[in-house]
Amino acid sequence: MSAHRPAAAADTARGAAAVPSPGFDTAWAHPLLGRLLRDQSRRQRLDRRHPWLLDTAVVLIVVAVSLPDLFWGNGASPFGDMDARDQLPSAVPFVVAAALAIPLWWRRRAPAVTYFVIASVSLVQWSLGLWLPAGLGALIALYTLARIGSLRVLGWAAALTVAELLLAVFVLVPIDHPLLGSFFLLGTATASIAIGLTLRIRQMYLGALEDRAKRLEIEQDQRLRLTAAAERSRVAREMHDIVGHNLSVMVSLADGAATLAANRGEQSTDALRILGDTGRQAMSELRRVLGVLREERDGEQLLSPQPAIGDLDPLLTRVRAAGLAVTYRTVGNLDSLSSGVQLTVYRVVQESLTNTIKHAGIGASADVTIAVEAGEVRIRVADTGVPPGAPARAKPETQNSDPGHGLVGIRQRAAMYGGTVIVGPRETGHGWLVDVVLDVPSAPTPPAPGEQPS
Repeated sequence: MSAHRPAAAADTARGAAAVPSPGFDTAWAHPLLGRLLRDQSRRQRLDRRHPWLLDTAVVLIVVAVSLPDLFWGNGASPFGDMDARDQLPSAVPFVVAAALAIPLWWRRRAPAVTYFVIASVSLVQWSLGLWLPAGLGALIALYTLARIGSLRVLGWAAALTVAELLLAVFVLVPIDHPLLGSFFLLGTATASIAIGLTLRIRQMYLGALEDRAKRLEIEQDQRLRLTAAAERSRVAREMHDIVGHNLSVMVSLADGAATLAANRGEQSTDALRILGDTGRQAMSELRRVLGVLREERDGEQLLSPQPAIGDLDPLLTRVRAAGLAVTYRTVGNLDSLSSGVQLTVYRVVQESLTNTIKHAGIGASADVTIAVEAGEVRIRVADTGVPPGAPARAKPETQNSDPGHGLVGIRQRAAMYGGTVIVGPRETGHGWLVDVVLDVPSAPTPPAPGEQPS
């Protein structure tokens, strides 16, 4: 039975009226139902390729049903004996039967026109006192109208059918049992409409399921794209924070070593200057490449492992090794902060010290303070600026200039916690200040011994 599943998938992919579901899979696995479903799928594919085959087959079936009565019938109706056929030319029954069957060839292209034509011929048939098996064509036309035609036209067709059948039974062709005849004829007409509407509703339901499956596939693709974009943004920011900081330290060390080598008259001066220039060029290329990956977003999904406040000590050690004197102070219980807040604190300090090395130089000093108070975390990084006598460097990014990724990242991280960021010159007029305040709810205090928690 498992060998039937590829056929099911192929039929669905080719447009068969089937929607994968647990119940549908069970039907395909059933010996009898699976065979019926596969036969139906083959017939649907054949009908889509050659629609005229089915239309011709319906016409031939109606003609074949009518032939025995046309050649050997005695004019008897389903509700009694009649001799009206003997009073008519012999060709009339054949013409009427053809007029009832041939319009069915256009039933799917023009269902309303086909039905009203056959209904008119049926009225003529009963007016002549005939009951022909070809009248089956009226039921087929009514079914087709309910299946694929206009519902508004179907309502008029149903009313016309009722009126026409009652007229035929009680007026045009008197029969032995009119109530039984009307019940039988109206019942068959109702069944034709009911079957057509049932299959129509089923097709609409399957179409809705297929449309839903397509929309879910599109939504899944969109979610994948959004996730990939968020991941690119996160990777770009992390690369800027990590690689940019390390490159800044390496460039500062190269510049300091080049200056020291020049004072000593060593031959490595040019090589060290080339190393510093190469590092600066690498930082410029890094910003350009990360600009392609970054997308401005309100938040990001953080993946473990990530730096925390405990990783500040190795960071400050590397910064001090680069020649920047750093003083580090903490106030409050920093370990009580969540991992997301600790990552934000780490990145703010890292970016601030990177800007200090880049713009103030390794001869400057910086003061780092992290304070955890009631509902707030304050990160303050202040440097002394370019040392006296040292060559002037480019000013750091300010809020009024075109900000780089570093300070933009600081502002975005602070915004995640409803915080504020102040970046600018110190009040003393010498040096630079980065002051970030994060709005962090204070952790709940444990209940005292013997006290019931609220």
